[in-house]
Amino acid sequence: MSFLPRRAPLTGAALATALLLTACGGGGDDTGSGEGAGAGTAAAGGETLEVITSIYPLEYLATRIAGEHAEISTLTSPGADPHDVELTPRVVGHIGAADLVIYSAGLQAAVDQAVDTQAAGHALDVSGAADLLELGESESEHSGHDHDDEHADHDDEHAGHDHGPEDPHFWLDTQRYGQVAVAIADQLGAIDPDNAQLYRANADDLIADLEELDEEFQEGLATCETRDLVATHEAFGYLAHRYDLHQLGITGISPDAEPSPARLAEVSAQVRALDVTTIYAEPNLPEDIARTVAQETGTQVAILDPLEGLTPDSAGSDYLEVMRANLESLRTGLGCS
Repeated sequence: MSFLPRRAPLTGAALATALLLTACGGGGDDTGSGEGAGAGTAAAGGETLEVITSIYPLEYLATRIAGEHAEISTLTSPGADPHDVELTPRVVGHIGAADLVIYSAGLQAAVDQAVDTQAAGHALDVSGAADLLELGESESEHSGHDHDDEHADHDDEHAGHDHGPEDPHFWLDTQRYGQVAVAIADQLGAIDPDNAQLYRANADDLIADLEELDEEFQEGLATCETRDLVATHEAFGYLAHRYDLHQLGITGISPDAEPSPARLAEVSAQVRALDVTTIYAEPNLPEDIARTVAQETGTQVAILDPLEGLTPDSAGSDYLEVMRANLESLRTGLGCS
């Protein structure tokens, strides 16, 4: 079994469609075992690699690094919450037939399980290269704020979420994102040695772009009226950690959590005390929670994108464009000069 012959990245929905069409047109069975497909056969035959990524940030890296030498697909559909992705048996089986599966362990339980059963020998877990922070670790480095009670309030939310005690949103730190790019280039080179130098050169070009972006963030957020970033949920810990901001999440790490009236009152009091002017909502989540706090505190609502996926409503066509839109939104909301 193989993907339909196309170069453009496939979304999760398109991936499922491609698998269905392939099954209708070919002689593959429906067991989803992946046996007989021979993971790595594309590389061995000098053909295009089949690479599956779990989320958009990894799809972007793989596409930039592999270029025309791989057909890239992602398991998370645009606009879908990656934390709660579900995989059909056919997609799980196709994971076993790919040349490489790129994922971050602990972020998506369904993907972790599929890799364990189908792709243990041809998967790259990027969480080690990303050097993940523990939840709340970035907050402890910002003096002048006492957040012990705040994090205690979120303990239940953290414990109940699939990805455990580490913050999975590493791609919002350009340096960590670059480290993952190197790991992907090295893994692709190991699978396809003939193109190893090309993969590393592409990764170097990408890292140069990330370094330029990092400089823009460093300069753009150097002088701000406030360094307190109030967001619907705590998806921006890495961004805050890198650029000396303090993140205050209304609902904690889980985007599905509903804040209690007591939590909303607590956050509203903190917003007033910190003289915050902007509450950040996300493009793929309802703005109700952010607007509730904004109405209570007389603040405005702006958009900050955690870049878990792209949709037609995203403020850019790729990672770099959306991150630059995030920078402008931060500069306006934090009063940066």
